[in-house]
Amino acid sequence: EFLLLLVTLCVYSDNIFHCFEKPTFGDLSSLTLREDIDRLILGAGEQIVTLSSKNVTKKTGQVSWESSSTAKTLCQMKGKSSKKCKNFIRATYTLKSGKMLVCGTNAFSPSCDYMTVTDETISLDGNQMSVKGTIPFDPSDRFTSLMNDDTLFSATSANFLGTEMVFQKHGPIPGQNAIKTEMKQSLLSEPNMISVNLVEASKDSDNGEDDQVFLFFTEKAMEEQPADLLVSRVARVCKSDLGGKKILQKKWSSFIKARLDCPFGDSSALVQDVFLLKNQTNWKDSIFYATFTSNPQHSGASSHSAVCAYRLSDINDVFSGRFLAETGTGGWVPYTGALPSPRPGSCINDETRAAGFSSSLDLPDDYTTFVINHPLMEGVVTPIGGKPLLVQSSRKFSKIVVDQVTSPKGEQHQMLLIGTESGWLQKAVKLDGEEGRIVEELQLFEDPLPVDFLQLSTTGQLYGGTSNAVVQVDVRDCSRYTSCDDCILARDPNCGWDRMEGKCASAAGTLCPTPDVTKEPEAVVLIKDRAQFLPCHPDTNLPTSWRFADDILHPGPRLTPVSQGLIITPSSSDAGLYTCETLQDIGGRMHRRTVIQYLVQVQDTCNLKTQHKRENTTAKEKTETG
Repeated sequence: EFLLLLVTLCVYSDNIFHCFEKPTFGDLSSLTLREDIDRLILGAGEQIVTLSSKNVTKKTGQVSWESSSTAKTLCQMKGKSSKKCKNFIRATYTLKSGKMLVCGTNAFSPSCDYMTVTDETISLDGNQMSVKGTIPFDPSDRFTSLMNDDTLFSATSANFLGTEMVFQKHGPIPGQNAIKTEMKQSLLSEPNMISVNLVEASKDSDNGEDDQVFLFFTEKAMEEQPADLLVSRVARVCKSDLGGKKILQKKWSSFIKARLDCPFGDSSALVQDVFLLKNQTNWKDSIFYATFTSNPQHSGASSHSAVCAYRLSDINDVFSGRFLAETGTGGWVPYTGALPSPRPGSCINDETRAAGFSSSLDLPDDYTTFVINHPLMEGVVTPIGGKPLLVQSSRKFSKIVVDQVTSPKGEQHQMLLIGTESGWLQKAVKLDGEEGRIVEELQLFEDPLPVDFLQLSTTGQLYGGTSNAVVQVDVRDCSRYTSCDDCILARDPNCGWDRMEGKCASAAGTLCPTPDVTKEPEAVVLIKDRAQFLPCHPDTNLPTSWRFADDILHPGPRLTPVSQGLIITPSSSDAGLYTCETLQDIGGRMHRRTVIQYLVQVQDTCNLKTQHKRENTTAKEKTETG
């Protein structure tokens, strides 16, 4: 059941929607929100633009960063197009000092520079650093990255051809002190990097636990036949991992991975984007929300999209399970032998420190040998409830962010904000005991361009980006619901009906005032003991209910409610007021809306014939006397 409100942006502007698009602006390649200075940082083709995060129509700064003519010529000599042989700004990161690290493809020779952002201007330091494994060489290649405490985690291609895929951390200078994945197909098999997220387990840990980093990606499944089947994965490493002392030097010694399942359709689903909703009370209760699309390898499978949610604790439970081991014939079977100590893939904590392992450099050789040969878990990570929160066949989901909102009744709800490949934003919510539902759908861009970027502020401002435009939407605004019925029936947890102001507003009530039925009831005469029909045609697909006076009518020998009305075989006592109304349970309280009323009189056949006879006689007498 979908209740949709359609709005077009970039051709529509008011205090709710804002759009930035300029003839000189294009090739949007990165979008970063800095709430500390009220700025939106846009990386594009050979330029960086800053906008006011309060109103993105206001440009606050711009700086150019072009590749040199020599770099462009060399790039084209290597067979790349002139369109790609430019500097596409793929990433902007905020450092603890307040400065920013900016990285661009630089005509297939990735480079980074430092940038200063003030209220009025932005400027580059001009000290470019050549880096590999930070961003891709190719501006069209997908990658993911995360900056935390001046340590950069990135998952990308690390060579000109885009064939060397790595997941690594750098810091504090890009490319230095790097720890990365071993170049082994069993670790990463032609992956498509999707999302990297940090869980700060150390903040709430009572045993000195290290922070955990989770990488989501798709790859060819080495454990499946055929071996080129694409599957979704989640991998985990420890933030403080320094690699091994002898084996896995400067390589991840904690990298383990598992299959990620989102069951819908007949094929394996491929993850497209992930958002981590952190639980501030207990990090183990944090939830990953992910968008998926059908696997295109299955030509017979219909195209669907879905959203699945995963508890962090459930993912870690799989990582605490059994490992898979490769057989001599290339198959994979559960490993049943003894495990090294400490457990492979686990992070350093007080227990391991007490055992003499203060860092990964102290781990024994049998530990690192096991990790490199057994990266894959037997268990599969399944979503909360064992099924998707939402499935659609009409849209291809791309990006997702989640807004945690408090309803007018004080209940916590998660609002899913989903971008699509055709430029739409869908607002979806899952209420307790119900399936996920779309409460609103907005067209972000006039042309059907993909939503490539989504960022959400703490105040409910959503920023969406495509190749040549950025839009700003207040997702907590309720004024788009213009009537009480629209407001309540949308079931947007942000909104309720303000009876005093007579409008839909945040944190207002959950019930409309009793409607004034200004239309007079329709008078009808029904024949006693004869089946007759009272029509009711609501303008929604909500269920209907009938009342007789103030009592709800229930099906019986004389009454049969049907989808479009009421079949009634009346007795003399059935005369009176009948009301057809739509109904919907909202937060445990029933919302009713009158569709039509009938004032029924009941006459038997004899009385009706006598009445007709008298009327005819009276008419005849008048004619004769006239």
